[in-house]
Amino acid sequence: MSKQYHSDAYFQRGLRRKARRRRGNYLVEFSLAFFPMFVLMMAIIDFSMPIFLRSAFTHAVREGARYGITFQTMAGKTHTESIKEVVLANSSGFLSGQSGLDKVQVKWYSPVTFLELTGSGANGDGNIVEVSIPNYQWGWMAPLWRSASPQKIGVHAADRLETLPNGAARPACGC
Repeated sequence: MSKQYHSDAYFQRGLRRKARRRRGNYLVEFSLAFFPMFVLMMAIIDFSMPIFLRSAFTHAVREGARYGITFQTMAGKTHTESIKEVVLANSSGFLSGQSGLDKVQVKWYSPVTFLELTGSGANGDGNIVEVSIPNYQWGWMAPLWRSASPQKIGVHAADRLETLPNGAARPACGC
């Protein structure tokens, strides 16, 4: 019986010794696994942001073009200003304030010649409205393996203006 007790104590002592030696291994293994996983996760986020931005901005300019063909305007704003406000409202918060308004462009084209129109009649029946966000710049979060220059994102949407209903007044273009 004493021999069994002696071997159990010896076994327990050996386990404690191994546990002390392994304590540092957990930290080393964690750091070896955590750093590559963190880098991979950041790369996924970094590469997916321009794709998300393009999708969000495409939705925003489409909504602006749809709003533009209805001849609606917001109180105290011209047709062009109202379209820009709709684009800002649908841009998922990436465009805001005056700097956001400056990035949105609204152009009017003739359906026959496709030349750009300006002035009060630019938003006439049958003309084409183009809403765009050209050259939006997104800075990379980690420009380690590529250039530090920002990614440029540009989106466009266009639609044909319908005729106004009888008795409806044409809104001021603001072109």
